[in-house]
Amino acid sequence: MMRKPPHPGGIVRRQCIEPLGLTITEAAKGLGVTRQALSDLVNERAGISVEMAYRLAKAFGSSPEMWLGLQMSYDLAKASARMSKLAVCSFVRAA
Repeated sequence: MMRKPPHPGGIVRRQCIEPLGLTITEAAKGLGVTRQALSDLVNERAGISVEMAYRLAKAFGSSPEMWLGLQMSYDLAKASARMSKLAVCSFVRAA
């Protein structure tokens, strides 16, 4: 079984904000977002949007694709846990 990927907001906190000694307020101002929006992200109550991915990439020298990839991996792992309970018909024809 694959290990659950970490929430990208925790990565933002641990690898971007904390090493620079920034407060959430300072980081939010630098990113051009509200303190609440950044707080929700780093406290894992919100995910990374396309716009936030661009902001993080520009601020911390990464790429938007990296941030969106982290978010997608997290979302897929979370959804995977619920997949076995979904009642879905298969429309795929056997070859």
